Amino acid sequence: MAGAARRRDGHITQERMLEEAMAAIAEGGLAALTMSALAERLGTSGGHILYYFGSKDLLLLAALRWSEAALAEERRALLSRRLAAERKLDRFLRLYLPRGPRDPRWMLWIELWARTPANDSLREAQRDLDRGWQDDLEALLAKGVTQGRFASLDAAEVTARASELLALLDGLSTRVVLGQESGRDARPALETARAAAALLIPRA
Repeated sequence: MAGAARRRDGHITQERMLEEAMAAIAEGGLAALTMSALAERLGTSGGHILYYFGSKDLLLLAALRWSEAALAEERRALLSRRLAAERKLDRFLRLYLPRGPRDPRWMLWIELWARTPANDSLREAQRDLDRGWQDDLEALLAKGVTQGRFASLDAAEVTARASELLALLDGLSTRVVLGQESGRDARPALETARAAAALLIPRA
């Protein structure tokens, strides 16, 4: 396509391929994303895409890593802001949850979960991505406890509460993407997440 970002040698950049893959998933779902369809969107060949990624599985994993890297930057920016801990937690929930039933990042996550039992490399990638969210949430909660914004929790309790909240967010996110929330709307999931967070991490 005319707008595809290209390097000086004329080849389409890997980042542009990942951007277009995410756009294709959002428009037509994972089933509609084939190497040939993506190549047509980019105005290149399927072989060129395979040269960089090797397989569709690796392309999907690269797209998810790329999307998660952007969110990791947003989390770091959030943690460094001068906001009350409870406001940071609310924004963290918004970052984590899907924006709607066609959120391409969450479509990729659900696909990854389905494939990890039989694939060690995917399972390791999942652990790495999950660890970033866990570590950042633990840091947010621990600082909130230190500042007296949240009720007193020791280090083990902070880890446990963060893990429990993330597990609940995974379930809510899956329901949104599968269209199980009322009206295929992400807002009820956010309200449920807020209520659960208030119970798991009460204010001081």
